[in-house]
Amino acid sequence: MSILKKFTKTVLTGAVASLMLSPLAMAATINIGYTGPLSGGAALYGKDALDGLTIAADEINANGGIDVAGKNYDIKIVSYDDEYAPSKAAMNARRLAQSNKASIIFTPHSGGIFALQAFNEASDFVLMGYSSLPSLTEQGNTLNLRLPPLFTSYIDPFIDFTMERFGNKLAIANATHDYAKAWTKEFVPAWKAKGGEIVADNPMDYNRSADFYTGVSRSLNAKPDVMFIGGASEPTGLVVKQARELGFKGAFIMMDQAKLVEVAEVAGGMKALEGSVGLPPLSIYDTEAAQRLIKLYKETNAKREPTTEVGMHYFAMHLAAEAMKAAGSVNDAKKIRAAFDEALVNLPEKYNVYDIKYIDEKGGLVGNVRYATVENGEMKPIIIKAEEQ
Repeated sequence: MSILKKFTKTVLTGAVASLMLSPLAMAATINIGYTGPLSGGAALYGKDALDGLTIAADEINANGGIDVAGKNYDIKIVSYDDEYAPSKAAMNARRLAQSNKASIIFTPHSGGIFALQAFNEASDFVLMGYSSLPSLTEQGNTLNLRLPPLFTSYIDPFIDFTMERFGNKLAIANATHDYAKAWTKEFVPAWKAKGGEIVADNPMDYNRSADFYTGVSRSLNAKPDVMFIGGASEPTGLVVKQARELGFKGAFIMMDQAKLVEVAEVAGGMKALEGSVGLPPLSIYDTEAAQRLIKLYKETNAKREPTTEVGMHYFAMHLAAEAMKAAGSVNDAKKIRAAFDEALVNLPEKYNVYDIKYIDEKGGLVGNVRYATVENGEMKPIIIKAEEQ
């Protein structure tokens, strides 16, 4: 080969390599933040939320990323464990906003959401919080979005189902974190208003304990007909298991953080939840989008069913990407937040797992609500239409 040909080949090879490595030829990266419990009693709950974000981000990237104002971007989920502690969630979020330049940060617990609301507007990031606590959208935070439906929509049907079949004596044996306290504050007056009686009040630390014998025993000594329980699914399952082992024959009302199938796995099967009411797995949803996500999820999680946390965060990540496209910006949080209504309209139906209808004026997503009862060892799904909430 002549020197000229060798030179020409070298120049062309170098030019191609340079082009391949050039920022103009490679997609830029958008960092999306996540702070949630990835260790401790709520670790599985936090991982489910993170899995939903990751599956959506991987899907977006595999489809070529997103085009924002003529520039191509890939999504990167940057996650930190906050151990369910609001103070650690705040520390993580500051790091995500400052060091990782995340303009959108997700967190799946009310304590973390309240902590982040103290500074997310000043730090210029959209807070996408997974908690059905009504007060989260009462703060007037302009960069806030609440993902799940309000938990208050479950209270009346949960009470009606259990009180009619089992009786009006209730033992409170739920968790001690902020979200559980909020549920209790709304639930107790509603129970009493329907003629119910509170015979025991023994909340327990679901996140730090693996033995609930003392608290459950104290609750059962009051002879309740119904136990009001809930936190993350795994410790909730232990509460159910110990209550049944101690002879409890009544019903369980479960806060929406706990999921019936995952609780049953720990408690000893669905028959252990007879007479209970709570949230079902995504598998009972008959929508095409839900069934599509189930198939996608099982490609890497063959032994598990995707939970509400997986599905809602999968949907929310796709919605956030669509909002950036509509806003024409990946770093202007105000423009991105303002574009979410348009993003929901533009979002392909195959990503709208929960058939979200609209975003209310306070920043809450509204769609049909599904819950389930357990009768004869089987789940019976029930739907509350969006217009009925």
